[in-house]
Amino acid sequence: MDTAHLPFDSRSVQDDDLSVLRLIRSRRVGPATYHRLIAEHGNARAALAALPEIAAAAGIADYEACPEGVAAAELAAGRKVGARLIRCDSPLYPAALREIDSAPPVLWVRGDPAWLSRNPVAVIGARNASSLGLRMARGMAAGLGEAGHTVVAGLARGIDTAAHNAALPTGTVAVMAGGVDMIYPAENVVLAAQIAEKGVLVSEQPPGTEPQARHFPTRNRIVSGLSLAVVVIEAAHRSGTLITAKNALDQGREVMAVPGHPMDARAGGCNQLIRDGAILVRNSADVCTALGREPELAGIAEAPAFPASRPEPADPAQIEARILSRLGPSPSDENDVIRDLGLPAATASAAILSLELQGRLLRVPGGRLALG
Repeated sequence: MDTAHLPFDSRSVQDDDLSVLRLIRSRRVGPATYHRLIAEHGNARAALAALPEIAAAAGIADYEACPEGVAAAELAAGRKVGARLIRCDSPLYPAALREIDSAPPVLWVRGDPAWLSRNPVAVIGARNASSLGLRMARGMAAGLGEAGHTVVAGLARGIDTAAHNAALPTGTVAVMAGGVDMIYPAENVVLAAQIAEKGVLVSEQPPGTEPQARHFPTRNRIVSGLSLAVVVIEAAHRSGTLITAKNALDQGREVMAVPGHPMDARAGGCNQLIRDGAILVRNSADVCTALGREPELAGIAEAPAFPASRPEPADPAQIEARILSRLGPSPSDENDVIRDLGLPAATASAAILSLELQGRLLRVPGGRLALG
């Protein structure tokens, strides 16, 4: 019997935060094992008492559960950073996430946990997004927010960051790979603080946990598990974004994708998803229609204010590399590219001219740029 699919009020009231944390933080106890132990023993305290005997039967000698002091220190660390622990038997725990296999037994949150259940839709994609992709992400997230959806993403560079920024006025959820106080990438520290005020940061990892490679795939299942649908904007083949899309399919969520130019590697994953049956969407109104909701204002809101300017790179080669990273075979508006870069217009224009002379980019009629 999988207790991850039980309503919260069917669980034992005997559990407390300390016991639950000790159980899930015990060696060789992951989410699936946690839920099985709760189903077999009724509550975390009983499961903790049974763990040494269970381990011995499995051939593990001298097994010890997570010490009480370790769990107490995690609770103290959470309080110190202003985070709140939400157990899977709490009415605050998002019902959609509780339904998935291996649902996180606990969530640490900074912000208002109500955002976790307000018609969430994930907007995700490439870290090295093009200017067109970033513009699409901003418009998509702003439109979904205006239509009453909370935008979910993973606080990564590129599409995730653009989606979070655009959804700040209407509410957004950032699912962290590390602890809710460990912001990655570091450039999103200010954005994370804004999300904690206007939305919510969430993680299953203890506060103070540095994000590691193994955390990102497990983070991705939460992104999709929280959401009614996952919208993919630019994703290469074999990318982490496609792992999230696969999770969504396994969890019975809708998967939607924005098509891209066949010659742009960043569009390869999206085009593959569409070929394999994902819903093709062009804007937030398409997403709302696919979900059976009235689009209303969805899709009307275009890209909001552009991100704050970054320090100008001293090396012209770095500027040129950043410009090329924003371009693809499909032409992008030159002004959009310059705004995305956050550079003085004169600096960006000089680099664009240099790249044009090198034959590395093309000017297209209408003030647009494409890779050469």
